[in-house]
Amino acid sequence: MQTSARLRAVRFGSPRRQRSLLLAPALAGALACALMIGTPAIAQNAAVVNGKAIPKAKVDEFLQALEAQGRPDSPQTRELVREELIAREIFVQEADKRGLSKEDDVQRQLENTRQDILIRALIRDYLVKNPVKEEDVKGEYDKFKKEAGASGKEYKARHILVENEDEAKKVIAQLKKGEKFESLAKQSKDPGSGAQGGDLGWNTASTFVKEFSDAMVALEKGKTVTEPVKTQFGYHVIRVDDVRDAEPPPLDQVKPQIQQQLERQKVMQLQQELRAAAKVE
Repeated sequence: MQTSARLRAVRFGSPRRQRSLLLAPALAGALACALMIGTPAIAQNAAVVNGKAIPKAKVDEFLQALEAQGRPDSPQTRELVREELIAREIFVQEADKRGLSKEDDVQRQLENTRQDILIRALIRDYLVKNPVKEEDVKGEYDKFKKEAGASGKEYKARHILVENEDEAKKVIAQLKKGEKFESLAKQSKDPGSGAQGGDLGWNTASTFVKEFSDAMVALEKGKTVTEPVKTQFGYHVIRVDDVRDAEPPPLDQVKPQIQQQLERQKVMQLQQELRAAAKVE
């Protein structure tokens, strides 16, 4: 759940909201006194608006969302949340009074939201009852290791990407004259690697488009291409800094991704089973 614009405005400190923050301890104290004397509505609910109760549990739910965003629980925050929920309830009641909840567009949006909530609940329930097992994760990791080993080598390469062949040839000529690759990389059309001196990190050949990977694999360690390499992105000047045997990351590092992948597969299987059993006309 996200805080509304009204509650976020408090964080940025508009004058009116600053005054409400100063009053919040007193309001919280009044609320505590009401609890002590046992007022029925206050004892059970955060508030009652035109006869409609706002449960304390709703305040707690809202506060949990705020705490997840780094805002600590406090009497002031609780009072602000209470006021926010009261404002929402007043708006909802007014919308209902005007018959807006019966409008076709509103009904469609409400139904879509209902479907989203139920689908998430179904998937959550299914994965709790049919969890991904540790041996499944290990088996998938072993397959991943085998595939990584089959890819052979990893290359630590740099590149400078330019618009046309003449520009690329000019870069190659500058490199032959002794200019630094890292400095020339600042002109690269690839700003991400350009800011890193053209560094693309460690990758297998299959990471790149064929023209690029073929040229990269053909280079010896420490060498730069003598001719520009054309791809769909433009013209590249490529240098290979290092080569090593491909090594997969440890299981602990990739376990969350493998877990998510296997969970997606389970959900897809559930979808197929339900689709096969459904009567669709």
